[in-house]
Amino acid sequence: MPDWEKRFRAPRIGLPEWAEDAPDRSLFVSNATGTFELYAWDRATGGQRQATDRPNGTTDGTLSPDGEWIWWFSDTDGDEFGVWMRQPFAGGADEPAAPGLAASYPGGLAIGRDGSAVIGRSTDDEGSTVHVIRSGEAPAEIYRHRESAGVGDLSHDGSLIAIEHTEHGDAMHSAIRVVRADGSTVAELDDTHGGTEELGLSVMGFAPVDGDARLLVGHQRRGRWEPMIWDPLAGTETPLAIDLPGDVGADWYPDGSALLVEHEYQARSELWRYDLSEPGQDPERLTRVDTPAGSVSGATARPDGTVEFLWSSAAQPPEVRSTSGKVVLDPPGMKAPGSVPVTDTWVEGPGGTVHALVQQPAGKGPFPTVFDIHGGPTWHDSDAFASSPAAWVDHGFAVVRVNYRGSTGYGRAWTDALKHRVGLIELEDIAAVREWAVSSGLADPERLVLAGGSWGGYLTLLGLGMQPESWAVGLAAVPVADYVTAYNDEMEALKAMDRTLLGGTPEEVPERFEASSPLTYVDAVRAPVYISAGVNDPRCPIQQVENYVQRLEQRSHPHEVYRYDAGHGSLVVEERIKQVRLELDFAQRFVKADARDDA
Repeated sequence: MPDWEKRFRAPRIGLPEWAEDAPDRSLFVSNATGTFELYAWDRATGGQRQATDRPNGTTDGTLSPDGEWIWWFSDTDGDEFGVWMRQPFAGGADEPAAPGLAASYPGGLAIGRDGSAVIGRSTDDEGSTVHVIRSGEAPAEIYRHRESAGVGDLSHDGSLIAIEHTEHGDAMHSAIRVVRADGSTVAELDDTHGGTEELGLSVMGFAPVDGDARLLVGHQRRGRWEPMIWDPLAGTETPLAIDLPGDVGADWYPDGSALLVEHEYQARSELWRYDLSEPGQDPERLTRVDTPAGSVSGATARPDGTVEFLWSSAAQPPEVRSTSGKVVLDPPGMKAPGSVPVTDTWVEGPGGTVHALVQQPAGKGPFPTVFDIHGGPTWHDSDAFASSPAAWVDHGFAVVRVNYRGSTGYGRAWTDALKHRVGLIELEDIAAVREWAVSSGLADPERLVLAGGSWGGYLTLLGLGMQPESWAVGLAAVPVADYVTAYNDEMEALKAMDRTLLGGTPEEVPERFEASSPLTYVDAVRAPVYISAGVNDPRCPIQQVENYVQRLEQRSHPHEVYRYDAGHGSLVVEERIKQVRLELDFAQRFVKADARDDA
């Protein structure tokens, strides 16, 4: 078995979640059976069992605070439309967790200590709703709005509910409303000031102490994401002296005495502890939690004060580690082979300095090179282990990943820059990095592959049409291909995001949708095109992909389409390997890794 397949097949686990009032009971995600599913883990006995078993996998689940119940979201073949189910932690039959609620897209979940729950949901017809669920009672609707909204958290004593909403119409910048269980408003925090300023807020969690109304909130007031503490009952805001560059997130230590700070900067991340001292004291509040160089993909503070975290680097596969020095869980079976480390490059682009991550095979360039474009767009590539780029390196390709404008981790202005000229701005940054890759001797200009999934797939198709002479092959997974049809068919929350990005609906700003749609430029495409798409995808629906493919067929343009029975990607390992193999085979027909002229 080649190394690239071993990386996909090697068993992996996610960061275990533990029940707040029963910390020996944990829930984690693993692909041990070949499909990502939820697993229950009793730390006291060491016993583990597979909790879900569905053909297309399950990853969305959580534990009740007492550890008695596993809640998991049941959709149909990856379409993200479904209901919450639950089963006993020790095993037993699944049952509907909220029998009175019809299927919907999930909009957040918070479970109370009294057995109640707060469920957020959305549908195309109803918009966003929030419901309080109590045993033996019909669901009580406490919130409704056409714009996107969701449940942020439930206070420790169950008296307060935090809702993130975008009633002001800006889906990129949320406000926060704290309400009681009857839906009555306690307090509102809105940095957009009714949609007049592009400043967002995020719910990071209520204090884990009974009777404590403090809410940890992420804000952008200083040009980046960082936390503060807001008390909605007292009406006070407490800034935190966390003077670190880059974006900062946080969560509570279990006793509420400190915060576990996650710091992201220049595609790496690290952990810190921030002590919440009593008034009048001024200790060294911020102390570093020892983690290796690379990326922390999630972390949690345990009741004994240790921190567990999921760590990896581009060269080293992920591990769930603890500050105690132990590996928390070591999956059985084959271990994933490592890959080559990333190097950083900084390129001056039309909108500022663009950061890109580069991996290259052994030998002397220029290499055939894959520009692997991340999705989101509000996401970023990092120094973390990824099996797909490693597969390209194994096959003799260099891989370049670009954190274009729109990416997170480089400040609010960088993330917000792509509005209205959607797609066009990202391609400007990709073009600047492409020019650097060629001029530096890394990349062979005749053997450049543009590839990506989701928003990266969208940028791939758009780039093939707008920069036709730059690319030898295009590989687009679950892409936006026809922006107008995609808007009309996609889930309501993404319609709200598109209205924010483009400044309106296709009827209101048709020129912007046309300028940003790959379908507009399909007749200019020169490179062979490979497209993979999930037939149940609610984010990049299949019909708009078919519209684009039909235009390629009318031109008799070289292309292949692979349709699979899932949603926005697959949780089945063999299916993912099949897709990567098809991409490799397609690209190598037109771009030969061994055809380089060293002279």
